[in-house]
Amino acid sequence: MSRLVLLRADGTTDTVDLADPPAFAKPASPLRSRVAYAAVHVVPVAWGENTPGQPAEIDWDATLAFRRHVYSWGLGVADAMDTAQRNMGLDAAATRELITRSAAVARQEGGSLVVGVNTDHVDDPVISLPAIIDAYVSQLHFAEEQGATAVIMASRHLARAATGAQDYRRVYGSVLQAAARPVILHWLGTVFDPSLAGYFGSSDWKVAADVLIEIISEHADKVAGVKMSLLNAESELAVRERLPDVVRMLTGDDFNYVNLIGGAAIGAAPPGPRSHSDALLGAFAAITPAASAAIQALDAGDPEAYLRILGPTEALSRQIFAAPTFYYKTGVAFLSWLNGHQPAFALVGGLHSARSLPHLSEIVRLANACGALEQPDLAAARWHSLLRLNGIDAP
Repeated sequence: MSRLVLLRADGTTDTVDLADPPAFAKPASPLRSRVAYAAVHVVPVAWGENTPGQPAEIDWDATLAFRRHVYSWGLGVADAMDTAQRNMGLDAAATRELITRSAAVARQEGGSLVVGVNTDHVDDPVISLPAIIDAYVSQLHFAEEQGATAVIMASRHLARAATGAQDYRRVYGSVLQAAARPVILHWLGTVFDPSLAGYFGSSDWKVAADVLIEIISEHADKVAGVKMSLLNAESELAVRERLPDVVRMLTGDDFNYVNLIGGAAIGAAPPGPRSHSDALLGAFAAITPAASAAIQALDAGDPEAYLRILGPTEALSRQIFAAPTFYYKTGVAFLSWLNGHQPAFALVGGLHSARSLPHLSEIVRLANACGALEQPDLAAARWHSLLRLNGIDAP
């Protein structure tokens, strides 16, 4: 059996057995029991000027092939969101091109696509509430023109400009009125973006949740779902219980998704109309085959298989999303490279350097343990090459 070299924090090494390839099968029919989106990243041109502050140079073939990979496993694609490095290397022009190209792939594959809508094309860091509304609506209409469902992301402009809950009600109300079809609202926590402190008018999530629920209740016909990304299961469960029947909870909790998605089926929630969350997760881009297999198990009425498949992946996700959480994209791209979905371990803006080798080694260990290495021999070869490049003995 092949051995996998791992790197400890003190620079010493250890070895473990390289696991066999996971025995997951692609679904023969659409997934039924849960709606699930993988929030996907972009692959840079390996020889491009993808350095801090430079416009993104994207390897479109590899980027779009990864979206086809996600569709082939029955998941939907969430694109042009923070996973794709908006505000961290992906500029406005690249974001629009990404949405256009991703929407074309979705049509070709018959896949479900949601895309981020924000105000980040406006360069001025401080703008008025009417300007924020206009910025949101401009991106909203562009997304709708491409045939994608809009995810209304948290706006740094709004976080700066708002003086209280009434400003969030005003902006979101105006944006929702402008939507041609129902959208998804995204509540992004400060672990992902510290500049969003006090979003929805309060730093107390319980108070902020009241404002979010008020906005949704007043515009329930325009809201298809809510993506909660606070990494706090208590807050998601509390909001989930209060949603109108027509509004889905799409978990964005990369720490606690196993119980939140499993819900009543695995005894993690009481039966009822709000017995589980659906999913819109960056973690699902790192573990796409396992995520699909786990939902297939729920479709087949086998909650034990769901837990057996998805349960071990949560430790891997917690490592990828460890503090500082906003650098999780490095781990997502790292696994994409290990699994053969991109030719180089690289991110736009040079952010592949945002994690240490011991951190990446722990990702390797956990991925090996939970079946997230799709081609173990390739993953081992690529990981060992990275170790050798950094002066560490490896096969």
